[in-house]
Amino acid sequence: MDSKQPIYIAGHRGMVGSAVVRKLESLGSTDLLCRTSKELDLRNQAETREFFAAEKPSTVIFAAAKVGGIHANNTYPAEFIYDNLMMAANTIHSAYLAGTQRFLFLGSTCIYPRMAEQPMQEDCLLTSPLEPTNEAYALAKISGLKMCQYYEKQYGVMFHSAMPTNLYGPGDNYHPKNSHVLPAFIRRFHEAKLAGQPEVVIWGTGTPRREFLHVDDLAEAVVHLLQLDNAPSWVNVGTGKDIAIRELAELVAEIVGYEGNIVQDPSQPDGTPVKRTDISLIESTGWSPKVGLREGIKQTYECFLLESGNKIVREK
Repeated sequence: MDSKQPIYIAGHRGMVGSAVVRKLESLGSTDLLCRTSKELDLRNQAETREFFAAEKPSTVIFAAAKVGGIHANNTYPAEFIYDNLMMAANTIHSAYLAGTQRFLFLGSTCIYPRMAEQPMQEDCLLTSPLEPTNEAYALAKISGLKMCQYYEKQYGVMFHSAMPTNLYGPGDNYHPKNSHVLPAFIRRFHEAKLAGQPEVVIWGTGTPRREFLHVDDLAEAVVHLLQLDNAPSWVNVGTGKDIAIRELAELVAEIVGYEGNIVQDPSQPDGTPVKRTDISLIESTGWSPKVGLREGIKQTYECFLLESGNKIVREK
């Protein structure tokens, strides 16, 4: 990856994209191509092709996505599959037509089967059914991964993918219903502390286990993968460590300073029982995570407070 050549970051205003921009700028990248969704609708094939034909980026980092937690995925599956499929297909094909030299597609470990053997290795993809609550999103991401794989196979281009685990960090989405579990906990416990609420109710049994990666660690991994001459076709990016949802809630409550009770609502869905990645493949290339979970949540809460004070908290 040449920091002086045009690099297009799709989804630069999201949590992932903004972290990648920060990292690239810190390394001296001077020609970053960034467009908001209003300036460039990647779901629109004509708009996307025109952009690539005009700008001809040498490298593309695809961090654009319609994302959300279990409630959002379960409620809006048609939007999740359509938006994510169209963005991926249009961007990958337009990049190929424009002569893009390197394309890194960012997906999610939700692509793996619901009952995948733990920790999840890359080769468990498509070996059994997906988790129903996020199947639409997962199918779109699998399609993007496979599209990159097939373009590399047929056309010889360096189009490859990375599958990050659950992400968190500065710029996360704190929508009261549609956010992921960790930012949802931060907001809920913070507001409960301010209101003096005696208890906070969290969904499910609290027993599912999840893995969490700070978004700055992912940005480091993105840059690392783009510098490899022979990057894996797709690779997990995570910590290899998980935590029960109940333990996570207790950790967030402690960091936020909420001292009330935490109550489970087992009538709500749990999702996949366990999700932990095997990161031996990316570790073999020389990358490993650096930010610990407690440290990362504390930093993220401080960012949330700053964003709240400046009235710039993301809620969509």
